[in-house]
Amino acid sequence: MTRSRSSAARPAVRLLVSLLFLGLLAAPAHAHADPDETRGVVPAHYYQMTFVGDVALSPAGDRVAFTVTTVSEEENGRNRRIWLVEVEEGRPVGEPIPLTDPTRDSSSPRWSPDGRLLSFQSRRDGESSTWFLRTDGPGGEAFRIPGVEAAPIWSPDGAWIAYVTRPESEERQGPRPGWIAPDAITETADAERFDGRVITHSRYKSDGTLPLLPHPDAQPRSQLFVVEASGGEARQITDVAFDVGGPVWSPDGRRIVFTGNELAHTDPYSRLSDLYMVARDGGEVRRLTPGEGVHSAPAFAPDGSHLAFLRTREPADPTELVVVPVRADGTPGDVEEVVADSRELALGAPRFTPDGDRIRFETAHHGNRHIYEITLGGAGGSGSTSPAAAPVAVTRGDRQLQNVSESHDGAWMAYVSTDAVQPGEVFVAAGDGSGEVRLTDFNDAWMDGLILNAPERITWTVGDGTEVEGWVIAPVEADGARPGPASRPMVLKIHGGPHAMYGNTFFQTFHVLSAAGFYVFYPNPRGSSGYGHDFMYSTRGEWGLVDEEDFLTGVDAVLERYPEIDPARLGVGGGSYGGYATNWLTARSDRFAAAVTSRSIVSLETLHGTSDALGTLEFEFFGTPWEERERYRAASPWSYVENVTAPTLIIHSEYDHRTPMQDGEMWFRALDILGVPVEFVRYPRSSHGLSRTGEPWLLVDRLTRLRSWFVHWLEPEGGPAVDG
Repeated sequence: MTRSRSSAARPAVRLLVSLLFLGLLAAPAHAHADPDETRGVVPAHYYQMTFVGDVALSPAGDRVAFTVTTVSEEENGRNRRIWLVEVEEGRPVGEPIPLTDPTRDSSSPRWSPDGRLLSFQSRRDGESSTWFLRTDGPGGEAFRIPGVEAAPIWSPDGAWIAYVTRPESEERQGPRPGWIAPDAITETADAERFDGRVITHSRYKSDGTLPLLPHPDAQPRSQLFVVEASGGEARQITDVAFDVGGPVWSPDGRRIVFTGNELAHTDPYSRLSDLYMVARDGGEVRRLTPGEGVHSAPAFAPDGSHLAFLRTREPADPTELVVVPVRADGTPGDVEEVVADSRELALGAPRFTPDGDRIRFETAHHGNRHIYEITLGGAGGSGSTSPAAAPVAVTRGDRQLQNVSESHDGAWMAYVSTDAVQPGEVFVAAGDGSGEVRLTDFNDAWMDGLILNAPERITWTVGDGTEVEGWVIAPVEADGARPGPASRPMVLKIHGGPHAMYGNTFFQTFHVLSAAGFYVFYPNPRGSSGYGHDFMYSTRGEWGLVDEEDFLTGVDAVLERYPEIDPARLGVGGGSYGGYATNWLTARSDRFAAAVTSRSIVSLETLHGTSDALGTLEFEFFGTPWEERERYRAASPWSYVENVTAPTLIIHSEYDHRTPMQDGEMWFRALDILGVPVEFVRYPRSSHGLSRTGEPWLLVDRLTRLRSWFVHWLEPEGGPAVDG
């Protein structure tokens, strides 16, 4: 099945492109194909892709603002602008138009409650600043509202704006604040000349930032500010010893509830989070939750009578959706109702519908991402909040929805929708999910005439009876003929996480490999999200040791269904946990003839000591490496490295602090000594997110190298494919 042009039914179509277009953009489908016969996606198509996001539907549901990100090959960068499209009764009125300066990056559109102002973030005066546009009349220049220094959060009546930022500090600790820890014991000979670091706090680095972070005590904590919506002097209404996050107004505008972790700066490994409340005029900050577990995503019922939030009692417990009554003083009542938990369906941030009868949230489930809702027993919080039924899907289909935004009355909603053969575009639909209409078509031009094979779903059962799900994309064949037995190679792609999920969303990498002549198999093994709580945590303490079976039996299931795949020409690749699993499988199995491991993990013990993901491995492996030494070593690819024979391409980023460079170096050194064909690519100025957010040229280069490595080792004639 190929991609389609329709947003409703998607018939299989194959459109041919002109020879001129082919000459500019196409690459060989596989090493022995005629370049003029190629119809698929190549790495350089990334430069033509457009990415939409940050959807904001106006309160009246008559305008949709959103961001549009384009890629510049010449400037090796991206530009993000705010666009707007008018809608009437869920139908577009005219074409989408850009609102913001094409030379300035703009993001995060937000509407005022009356829909007259649209705010956005933009670097227009040297720093990221908050700007506003009037939308109730003729356009004009963007302007500032005095006193608003960060993304605005309007009170329900529109009279006040709250925001979170760090207060200005008059204290400076020498020329490099925070480079020398304020609690350091050692003395510095000359603070003006010393340009090293003295570190006493574990949170001293962050992925994507090469310079180390200053000591947390060297900068103020983020606090909550309030200012009149018309502008004026902002008033700081909190002064707490931790960072304020996620503020929401009470419906009457008298109070603000927010989240925070009191232990974050004294214990960087702390996973606690509580809810707090403060009056709009400031005063006492009251903690609303008990100081145990993780509490997040507060949301008020429309009449203010109830508060919903998410709670995880212990790190490995299911997350609960809790609803509590609200007393006259704004504090929670004694009776709470757990209206849902994440045993079967993960819970996203909750929000009440305007009538107060239901709670909605977005979640990933079996490869898709949709809006779900729970019907409560009492309307508007006036009665019992016990759910009348389990969560039900509001939107459907083999696709993923993101950036959902709803009108004030709930009659309309807008969002980004993507599937396996269509990059994200903006859609609008009625509040119940019906009458969906596509508003944008930014990616249609570059995709016109290309063949993108839709994936086929496959399931299989592992030894303990668990069903595992995956997808297979067939190669783009030059002549359209079905290949003969054992005539095509296949690449197994493994996602990161491990608690992430593949599914029905657009992955350029998969289509690049398909266009190069490969079958592409991408599974969701045990440990993936989207299949319930127990499935997601079934690999805890046993990375690799559990999901190894899922990968290998999945390969067997694919080979049985597709006899045209040659079992002697299997490749494997992935990034982050996918890189870990790639290393693991090539060290524990001889099934694979080539591998590409990106931002990978080699030794869990070294990862524990170098990653900025503090506390992750203690949770996953029930303790530190010295407390659970055998667990760490049994689950480390390094323990089996001498078994590797698969030619391996290693890709790593210089600024990666999530899975730092030393693991790539260790794997390269070992394979080199073992005589395994190996290449080591180190990308400058790049973080853990190179494959998604890296410099465009480096991202395209990575795709090109990945494709050429697999073509060289898995195609009969060998030799890398080269873009036309």
